[in-house]
Amino acid sequence: CLGTSILTDSDSFQDVVVKIERPTYRKPFLGGFKNRITGVEFHNAGSQTIPKTRPDKGIQLFCRETQTVFEKNKPQQTKNTTSTQMTKIGLYVSNMTDKLVSPGKYLTAEEYHKRRLEAVIVLQTYFRRWHAINVVQNLREEKRLRLAWEAQEELRKKKEKEEKLRREHERRLNPKTKEDFELLYHALELWKQEETERINRTLTGAERKAAFCGLLEQEAQLIASIGRHKLNADEENQQKATLRFLAKCAQPKRWKAYDGKITEMDTQYTLRARELFEIYRSISMNDIPKDERTDVLLTLRRTVKEHECKLTWEIVELIDREVDLMSREVKECNLEGLRKRICTLFLQYIKTPKFNPEVARILKVPPDPLKLYKNVNFCHSCENYLPSTEFPVPANSRTIGRCRLCCKLDNEARQREAFLKHKLVLENLRKSEADYQDDAKIVFLVQHQDLQYMIENIWGCQSALSACSDLYELVMVRWDKQREWSPWNTILLTKDEADAHLRLCNLQEAYEAAFIHRIKHKHIRAKNYFAQIPAMASFLHRSDNQANAN
Repeated sequence: CLGTSILTDSDSFQDVVVKIERPTYRKPFLGGFKNRITGVEFHNAGSQTIPKTRPDKGIQLFCRETQTVFEKNKPQQTKNTTSTQMTKIGLYVSNMTDKLVSPGKYLTAEEYHKRRLEAVIVLQTYFRRWHAINVVQNLREEKRLRLAWEAQEELRKKKEKEEKLRREHERRLNPKTKEDFELLYHALELWKQEETERINRTLTGAERKAAFCGLLEQEAQLIASIGRHKLNADEENQQKATLRFLAKCAQPKRWKAYDGKITEMDTQYTLRARELFEIYRSISMNDIPKDERTDVLLTLRRTVKEHECKLTWEIVELIDREVDLMSREVKECNLEGLRKRICTLFLQYIKTPKFNPEVARILKVPPDPLKLYKNVNFCHSCENYLPSTEFPVPANSRTIGRCRLCCKLDNEARQREAFLKHKLVLENLRKSEADYQDDAKIVFLVQHQDLQYMIENIWGCQSALSACSDLYELVMVRWDKQREWSPWNTILLTKDEADAHLRLCNLQEAYEAAFIHRIKHKHIRAKNYFAQIPAMASFLHRSDNQANAN
């Protein structure tokens, strides 16, 4: 707003408020003039009235400019004037460069299209020949690559089989783990059954009894040999387990930062554990010079003398005894028992949380005895109280049975079965189910005893497609990959068949009706077996409800 005064009468003025409206659009330039003396520009005034808007008809309109073509007639005249000259009296024009033009053969439309069709056929013939040559070359190349791949796969499978046989042979010659001794006892049982069958088939009477006595004696000798191997393996495994335990105590604290880098930090407890680990590894070494052995013993003596108790006094006494015997040139073989006692007592010293605080975090037996009463069960076979982790609990078990050690001893004495192959199948199955990341639960409830029943009694220890009976080549996968794995949603196949099966989108189109009916029958048998298990009943009802909903 702007205030101004105007003259109303001859002597009076009146204040008037003038409202100025700011234009919402830019006014067009309507011309003007300029004072050449002062240089001031004067523009023609425009109205401040906003243009009236057209009413909206609800139809989108488009503006289009038109352009009129202006026609103009203009004559054209050649710049050069030409003329023709003929031979006449008094003028000779040469005809040496003239050409005689004669009309060709008249071509009808039918003949023209016929000739074009013949030309097209010729072109198609050559193109198809070129295309066929390329197709044949591609097929030959694919065949060559396929044959090379098949040869490579055959060679790979042959090498894997040879490597597997070599490992099994090495396991039987030098058994080290529980699975190795299972294979060894299983092989012993197979040999015993073959010999028993041969004796029953070929001998009778007194000769048969004598043969059975000889067989029993051979079996006892083989069991004793296996027992000696087992003692050596247990001693070696115990030493390795002790070193792994001490190395785990001596590891620094690790954590991952936000940028993915691993940060390590040593505390006073980890440094103490690492120092004790180095000393234990030094005193456990054999065939070292006397000077180095003496230095290690003196270091151990200074370390344990930091704490005064009955255990440290005994260690110091044994160290002084060994140093005295070494100074008297006693043979190394006579010092083995003494050195083992020192190692055993020092290991007991390391496993004491008072002397090595870091070990309290890893010990299986907690320092507080009250924690032992939570998950402890009684084994009726060996009559020992053991943690719940020492008891194998199959899916169909209703009570806590024997511990793992008693089950192993019973298996070695009676059935002598090898569960390594079934454990490998279960391990591969759990890995494949973990890759789906769909919160699968049933596969982790099933134990290797349940899987053994399924493989042997339901699937007949062979592939459902190729009838391959090598358990090292067999895997269990989902029958319907959209649903969680369960004993009633599985199929036993080889590794190559399983890869091809999981790539299928429609099982009804890929397999015949008879094959699908046979697989469904096996699923029904698995349902009837696992329906007796309370832990599986809820999953069974849930899968039935999902199937009915689908």
